[in-house]
Amino acid sequence: MSTEIVVVPHTHWDREWYEPFQRFRLRLVALLDEVLDTMEREPGYHFTLDGQLACVDDYLEVRPDNRDRITALVESGRLAVGPWQILLDEFLCSGENIIRNLELGLDRADKLGGAMPVGYLPDMFGHTAQMPQILSKAGLLHACVYRGVPSSVTTDAFAWVAPDGTALRTQYLPAGGYGNGAYLFYDAKGLAGRAESFVATMREWHGADGPLLAMYGTDHSAPVSGLPEMVAELGARMDTLSGYIGMYSGDVDGLPRISGELRSHARANILPGVISVRAHVKQAMGRAERMVERYAEPLATLWGGEWPGRFLDMAWWRLVDASGHDSVTGCGVDDTAQQVAARIAEAEHLGQAVRDMVTARLAASVPSDAVLVVNPTPAARGGVVVVDVAGTDPLADATGAAVPTQPLEYAPTLLLDEEMDPATALTFVHGTELYGQHITSWSVEDGTLTFTVAHETSVVFDVADLRAALDGVTRVRILAEPRRTVAALVQVPPLGHTSVRPVPRERLHPSSSTTTAVAGHDPACWLSSDSGPLPVRGNEEVLDNGLLRVTIADDGTLTLIGPDGTTVTGAGRIVDGGDVGDTYNYAPPFSDRLVSEPEYVETELVCSGPLVAAVDVRRTYRWPAGGDGIEGSPELPAAARTLRTEEVVVTTRVELRAGEPYVRLEVSFDNRCDDHRVRLHVPLPVEATQSHAEGQFAVVTRGLTAEGGCGETPLPTFPASSWVAAGGVAALLEHVTEYELADGDLALTLLRSVGYLSRNRNALRPEPAGPQLPTPAAQSRGLRSVRLALMPYQGSWEEVVPHAETFRHDLLVVPGQGDSAAALPAPASGLSVTGDGVVMSSLRMRDNWQELRVVALTPANTEALIEGTFTSARRADLRGRPGEPLPVTDGALRLPLKAWEIATIQIANSE
Repeated sequence: MSTEIVVVPHTHWDREWYEPFQRFRLRLVALLDEVLDTMEREPGYHFTLDGQLACVDDYLEVRPDNRDRITALVESGRLAVGPWQILLDEFLCSGENIIRNLELGLDRADKLGGAMPVGYLPDMFGHTAQMPQILSKAGLLHACVYRGVPSSVTTDAFAWVAPDGTALRTQYLPAGGYGNGAYLFYDAKGLAGRAESFVATMREWHGADGPLLAMYGTDHSAPVSGLPEMVAELGARMDTLSGYIGMYSGDVDGLPRISGELRSHARANILPGVISVRAHVKQAMGRAERMVERYAEPLATLWGGEWPGRFLDMAWWRLVDASGHDSVTGCGVDDTAQQVAARIAEAEHLGQAVRDMVTARLAASVPSDAVLVVNPTPAARGGVVVVDVAGTDPLADATGAAVPTQPLEYAPTLLLDEEMDPATALTFVHGTELYGQHITSWSVEDGTLTFTVAHETSVVFDVADLRAALDGVTRVRILAEPRRTVAALVQVPPLGHTSVRPVPRERLHPSSSTTTAVAGHDPACWLSSDSGPLPVRGNEEVLDNGLLRVTIADDGTLTLIGPDGTTVTGAGRIVDGGDVGDTYNYAPPFSDRLVSEPEYVETELVCSGPLVAAVDVRRTYRWPAGGDGIEGSPELPAAARTLRTEEVVVTTRVELRAGEPYVRLEVSFDNRCDDHRVRLHVPLPVEATQSHAEGQFAVVTRGLTAEGGCGETPLPTFPASSWVAAGGVAALLEHVTEYELADGDLALTLLRSVGYLSRNRNALRPEPAGPQLPTPAAQSRGLRSVRLALMPYQGSWEEVVPHAETFRHDLLVVPGQGDSAAALPAPASGLSVTGDGVVMSSLRMRDNWQELRVVALTPANTEALIEGTFTSARRADLRGRPGEPLPVTDGALRLPLKAWEIATIQIANSE
């Protein structure tokens, strides 16, 4: 049989799954101890360590003395490590997270002798469209995949083409995936026959010539004893995966071409239910990624002092660790999910710490009676912020011009008025702090001790004087300065900041006279009469801001009318149905019962404009309490839902802001039920045969069906990262959300509750996806809240992109911390990035250069205009390695971009 077969011994190591991380690590250490001993004893032995450095790092934390042993084997070419830090789920993390994962893995592998130059993606539940471009721009010429490959692939190699046109030679693992050769060597008896059968099968994929790839390994597997002898007996040879794939150049000529994402069910299960299970973990991941990518790093780059690199590195380690394909997916046991959630929370906390450090630095020059407003987006924008200020004076900016405002709430001024022993009252005082504020003065009159407090004070008082005045005091009062919470419409420079403060009306800049008060509102509420957005007007039935009209129907659903007449009727209908599937796959009971009509509906006006109008819509439903399981066999899926129901109140806050062409929704409810799926339905204004969803550096167009063939029912439920659009309506999203075009509606999954990691019997998947273990926490009981927005549009989905950017990245508001007698600092601009379809992915410091990454989210070539104070610019690859210089003119760089191109540049001020 000569060298027809190349055997690649390997392990597929799920870092955490049906056991939590530390329990799996114990097994990993034992496995790698055996691998190292075997490889040192058998000079011809090769091993591929699953394409992820996490295995090495987790091992060396326990066995640090074995680092040199691993390095020697890597340098010899016998042990293949990397290029990833962890084998991720490509759809449940941001594009930037994918890049940082690859960056960490390649850098770590370089320190051990070099990474395997193959984008090894053996077990991900499908693959994102831009992966070929990402791998190529990191210097990798090959990919290797298993799940998601469509039926049109009939060979074991194809050209995978990204939206920008990048084509990468891709090794497909047919006939068993990463374990296609696992059965060959389970014992020496019958070896030749098994090898003959293997060759016959693989020749159908590979053709008549060339060696065949036998991936010898499975989940958490160790090498079998006597493997080198059995390989030699076959006349085969042993190698690493990179050794096999390295026999081929990166040339893709003559290979079949497959474009875009790989999410077909034709060749293997892609387990799409992981997108929607444990939704709170997906929400947390979205928050943490935004905090680090779009707040902490960019603000520290532009406005921070010493670069907080170590804090940001720790945040990224946790985000990358959480992105594992059995981690953020939620398809592990409850202990695993809990650990993943904690890791994500730590990443968010690290990002918040850096953000707060930078904004505190800026707030130090803002008077204490003012507020700082920071823009995390790279384009100038106006937006509504909520600020807490003292007094009743109107707000003004640094020029003295009035800022449009709307009162939302007035804080109480009388905090305490009780008969009390004054000695007890003094125990409430800590320095100058009292009741969370600071004492500005005190007085004693007619037996009453009165404290006056405010949020800020420079007053220092002598406690001894106070104690001496307490004779005869029987009553204590605490009076607070008047404070109010207001909505304010502010204009903020790109990636920059501004500030506002209360100013007596007579001191407003004369230009403010061009503004007029909105009828029916406080005279401090101003909107421009000749420019800017129109006021919002609202009551319990209608909200209107001139760009969008929202009508609330008796059943609690919404009618949206855009400025061009595009009308969405019945939006926001809540549909609850059964789900007796598992963490991998949704499965309705045989006899499902859908609940979509509320028993009664209440509405309450929260505020009526002119900057913000909001209504709370409360709908009360009776949802079945669970699946009607078989008594004594809870592991068997229920055939129907129970007759017992729970009363569930779904509260939807419907909010419309000045200048926004979309309505914000916050849907909240207390989940008291098991084994069900809750979806929000939005009827499409016009019939649609396809959807457009933003993913990782791309917008993916999908049809109404999914390709099947492997056995798993091909449900057309898909992931959307920041928005999805179809038929004239878009949903703007804060985290990856499952959606489906169903019966003329856009259906968004708010919650999917299940009780098992994998069911042995799942109606929509013929074989188990893992062990049948209970996961009671995956029922996701308790308070659930989801924020999104709905936007009618006419024409192209490209209208949606800039609005999704502002919806996802709120302006920051920070109280001033400077001298209250000082003037407001002038607004300051950071870095401006504009251009049709151009979106910023990241901005950070690298080797004293500011590194900016942008993507062209457009099917047409475009240009990014980058403006700032820099004088030098150069291209870089995804590893940060510098490339060609770029021309800069007067602090501006015009960067041509191909459609869908991901571009990284580095800029600096060389003066």
